[in-house]
Amino acid sequence: MTTRVYLVRHGATVLTAEDRYAGAADAALSDEGRRQATALGRRLAAEPIAAVYASPMSRTMDTAGAIVEGRPLPVTPVPALKETDHGHWEQKTRVEVKTRFPEEYARWERDPFTFAPSGGETGLQVLARALPAFLDIVGRHPGAAVLVVSHKATIRLVIGHLLGVELRGYRDRLDQSPCGLNILDVQEDGTSRLVLFNDVSHYATVPGPSAGRLSPWWA
Repeated sequence: MTTRVYLVRHGATVLTAEDRYAGAADAALSDEGRRQATALGRRLAAEPIAAVYASPMSRTMDTAGAIVEGRPLPVTPVPALKETDHGHWEQKTRVEVKTRFPEEYARWERDPFTFAPSGGETGLQVLARALPAFLDIVGRHPGAAVLVVSHKATIRLVIGHLLGVELRGYRDRLDQSPCGLNILDVQEDGTSRLVLFNDVSHYATVPGPSAGRLSPWWA
């Protein structure tokens, strides 16, 4: 049986506009992020969501809660859905990292799937924890619809893997806007069909510009 997964990135946070690495940091939703999540809740109000799962960070739990506000649906935290830990880059801006750790940054830009900053995680490590958790959720709800709220890199890695994207380039070829909606139909064996990708029409007419959100390869 097929499970429909509404896979959502959390809304904008207080650090989003500052271009800081905040994978492991528990950044709170901004007022803008709460508005985005509320708008998505209105959009999905008629969808028969059977269960809600989220990374345990406050920005993901609060996004999930806002989306299903008014429904008798608890948000179940799933630690394996957390964002990439950027190690000693955490809470530093991209400019700071490029200045202080130029060789490390260059290696990470070339291959974020197998290289990580000191103390951090590779994309491969993130996928190794997130994909089994994602498929476990699918297996718990055959024939139903579920909401899963996670993070930018984690979502791109899971979707990229399910679709067969070459994951050394996941940061270059896949984007995720704050509170972007992805819809996947997933069978119990992991066979997947992407129905909708990174849609933000609940709060914007078009996604924002990719510049600044993707690696320098795009520019």
